[in-house]
Parts: sequence; C-alpha cells; structure tokens
Amino acid sequence: MALTWGDDYPIHQTPEPVAYAGTDRNFYDRYFFNGYAPSDDGDEVFFAAAFGVYPHLNIADAAFCVMKDGKQVNLHASRWLEMERMDLTVGPIAITVLEPLKRLKLTVTAPEQGIAAEIVFEGRAFPIEEPRFVRRNGPRAFMDYTRLTQNGRYSGWVEVDGVRSGVDGFVGTRDRSWGVRPVGARDPQELAPPVLPQFFWLWAPCNFEDGGLFFHTNDDELGRAWNRRALWLGDGERELEFGGFAEASYAIHWKSGTRHARAATLDFGADGAMTVEPKREFFMLGLGYTHPTWGHGLNQGKLKVEREDFVTADLDRAVPQHLHVQALSDVTYVDGAGRTRRGRGVFEQLAIGPHAPSGFASILDMAP
Repeated sequence: MALTWGDDYPIHQTPEPVAYAGTDRNFYDRYFFNGYAPSDDGDEVFFAAAFGVYPHLNIADAAFCVMKDGKQVNLHASRWLEMERMDLTVGPIAITVLEPLKRLKLTVTAPEQGIAAEIVFEGRAFPIEEPRFVRRNGPRAFMDYTRLTQNGRYSGWVEVDGVRSGVDGFVGTRDRSWGVRPVGARDPQELAPPVLPQFFWLWAPCNFEDGGLFFHTNDDELGRAWNRRALWLGDGERELEFGGFAEASYAIHWKSGTRHARAATLDFGADGAMTVEPKREFFMLGLGYTHPTWGHGLNQGKLKVEREDFVTADLDRAVPQHLHVQALSDVTYVDGAGRTRRGRGVFEQLAIGPHAPSGFASILDMAP
C-alpha cells in the first residue's frame, strides 16, 4: 500500500500516489529558516533550521542550530520516512504550516540534548520564486529544482542548556525547495571522462525596515551566471509577474587564505547598489550541508538524534566541509533614486573549484 495522508489533498504531481515523486532517486523536498536581530546588540543569537524529505530514499532529516558568543550548537535528527511525506516531524524537531505561504511554526523539544525552541515565522510579503535551477555535469543531471524564498519576522524563543533567549522582533529568511539535487550516498560510478568539481554560489536575502532585497547567483568556472536574479520587494507586496532588476553583478574581496568574503558589493545598474559587510559566519555544516556524518538523506537508522557543538573561531577554513557559510552581515542599499537604506542579511557563500573572477584555479586554492 502506498496511500498516505497526502493522498486526501489535491497536491498530486504525477499519476502515482503522493508517496512516489517521479523516478529520480535524488528527488527531495526541503524547508530552511534563519533568524537574527534587526540590529547588532553585541550579544546576539542567530538561529537556523532545516527539514528535508527524500521520498525515494525513504528518509527524513532535520537540524536546528543556535549560534551565540562564537559558539555554534547544532541538533541533528534523522528517521525513516515510512513513505509518509505529510508528517513534518523528525524526532524532537517539528514544523507546522499555520497558514500556507505566510505563517509557519518551528518547535524543538530535545531535553536530553539541552535544546528547545518555539518559533513562529510570518512572511513580510508574498514569497518570490527563483528561476528554476537546472544544471548538468556532462550528460548527468546534477540539479533540477525550484525554490521559493520569503523574508519574514519571528516571534517566540530558543533555549540552550537552560538559558532562554527571546526572538520576538527578529527578522530573517525562509525558503522551500523541491526537485533533484545530490542527496544520500554518493553515486559510486564517476563521470566518464572525469569532470573537475565546480560550484559557485552566492545568496543574499536582506531585510530592511520597509522591505527586502534578494540576490543570488550560480556561476560557472569562467564567472558566467547560469542562474541569477535580483529584486526588491516591499512589505505586503507580491510580484505580479516574474521580473526583477535588469542588471545584477558583484565584486568580492576575499579573506586571505580562505574562500570566505571579507566584503562585497552588489551592483544593480539603474536600480542602485548594495554593500555587504560580513560580521559573523554561520557554518552550514550544522544543518547537514557537506557534513561527513549528517549529510542530507543519509540513512542513520529508524531514528537518531545527536548534538554537536563547536567554536567557530577554531574551525579550519580550508577544510572542504567548512567552505559553506552564511555570513550575518550589515548591508547598505542605495536604490536607483538615491535613497539609502540600512539593514541586515546573510551573505551565503560556497565556492568549490575554479572561478576565474575570484582567481581560483583549482579545486581548493585559497585567496592570496
């Protein structure tokens, strides 16, 4: 039997029951959240969460992270999906959709790991749709997915080791993505002929008093964008058509000995420009991205929950699994009319392999 809760809702996307998502074993369906104070108070909390469903691997996993005072506390959880895609819980981590495309609730109840949270996200505007991400390595599909992104405000609290911090008034971003990208165990058969790994990704959703600015790019090894978009969306607004800024480019100053940004400028032509000043780096490893043990979709057994702590200053920035970061940043946007807005956002970075504009020529050479 493959009938599940979802089959009683009008959400089928193939002629099969909801439990089946086409034929690609790498199909996934994912939630992501981050949150932070709208201004730096010197002793701030940054939190992030992720929740992934991998229908053809029959796995669901989730993570919740809290960063404060230079320490990142990460809660990992994984379970067998049992083909039930509508059950949005993995051990102590749960998501509740209170109002689709507007309000969601994140709950964490992990007393044995000393972590708890009750957080409600409310969108500031209708979600934006990013261009469909399609990328092949030779003849093999590497990525084919869709993502919505939404800036919002938070209410609630997080607690680590008995210390509770309120998040009322926090801002941040959530996204939902679904489709195909590498998940679970690595394919044992490499491409023929071998292809040098290359992936360059920047993502900068930013929050201002009256709205949000969105920018992302995927570049090839020569710096040519194969997926890029930038736009402004005011509070309460909704895109009437798929558009955005006509131009978008960037310049990055890399930290010596790393592939992490020291500063960046985003240029939107007639629509203005934004400067990015990274302040603190959150390591996406905590959410399972490139994690050697808690990678997305890996089979950890029927149910497994684990806490992992690290001091961010102690991490070796040259280790591959530490390349992927979201830098909490101060941002200044001067729009096309000359109006200046100051806000905060994340500047996500993942640069693997060559990227000519950055001066990267091999898999892991670092900035001089």
